[in-house]
Amino acid sequence: MANQKYEAMLVYSLKSEEVLNGLKERFSALIEQNGTLTETKEWGRRILKYPIQKETEGFYTLYLFESAPEFPAEFNRIAGITDGVLRCLVTRQA
Repeated sequence: MANQKYEAMLVYSLKSEEVLNGLKERFSALIEQNGTLTETKEWGRRILKYPIQKETEGFYTLYLFESAPEFPAEFNRIAGITDGVLRCLVTRQA
């Protein structure tokens, strides 16, 4: 099956600048290993609507990529078990 277009929004913890930069690089590399990263948009620091893990702010990053249909589920699973990632949402683009 052909590659499809996806977007992934990750909200990172702001506890440590070093950890934040490492996580952004790690997820970019993960996408590049399993598909094609077309664009990364950093939305930056935002106040959360409600606290997540006792944090009131997060760093938003949007990844636009193309991959096989099996990869987004694995990406979501990895993001869900990674310390420093508050939320992850992967959607397929029309």
